[in-house]
Formats: sequence, C-alpha cells, structure tokens
Amino acid sequence: MSVPRFVSLSFCIFLLTTCGHSLPELPGFDAAAWRRDTYACQNTRQKQLRALVQSRELIYGTRADDIDALFGRPDEEELSAQTEKVYFYYLEPGSQCEPSHQRSGANKLVLRFGPLGTVTEVLFERPPAAGQ
Repeated sequence: MSVPRFVSLSFCIFLLTTCGHSLPELPGFDAAAWRRDTYACQNTRQKQLRALVQSRELIYGTRADDIDALFGRPDEEELSAQTEKVYFYYLEPGSQCEPSHQRSGANKLVLRFGPLGTVTEVLFERPPAAGQ
C-alpha cells in the first residue's frame, strides 16, 4: 500500500470513529428511573422532564449507542431510506400502556438522528409547560 493511500485511509477511519460525542452526564436526570419506566406507563418520566429540558443542548451530536445507554431502547423507532432514524420515548401514560402498545397521542420526546448516527434534533411533540 502506498504512503498517500495509507494516510488517506487512516484519515477516513479517524473521521468515522470520531464523529459525534459521548453523552455527558445530564445534571439532575435519573437515567435508571427513566429506563425502568418503559412506555411511561408508571408516569415517572414526567419527574425527569425539568432536568431533560435544561440539559437538552447536551444531547445534540450524541451517538445512537450512547443514547441507548442513557435512555434505553426507544419506545418506538422509525427508519428512513436515507439511513436516518427517529427515536420516540413516551413522557406520559396513554393507550401505549395497553398490551398491544399501539402508538398513542401521549406526549413524546423525539430524537432525530442524521446519516452519521448522531442526534440532529431534540424535540417534544408537545413542549413542556414553563417551569416543568
């Protein structure tokens, strides 16, 4: 392998392994309690909203594996043809708590990932009220 080709290949590998960042700790956020409240059926995710809203900016650019470690597997997931995906985490009880886990109109945290597998959007279907 020639030196220029090796350098190019090494640089590409470096870029791919350094895209995104690991998730910093979110102050006041109890990740274990969040993960235990699958589909928000126990209504304990509501108590995490204030910390989540205050630390929202820290989530941008985070890799999907780190999001999975923090929040657990999403309650729902959508995939698009352009290798983008969207994670949904329920924030309140609703019809998703029934045995069939049908999609519900309950409020959700929505995390959108770009083609590099990092968070590009952090949204709430219905933004929390001020002070929450």
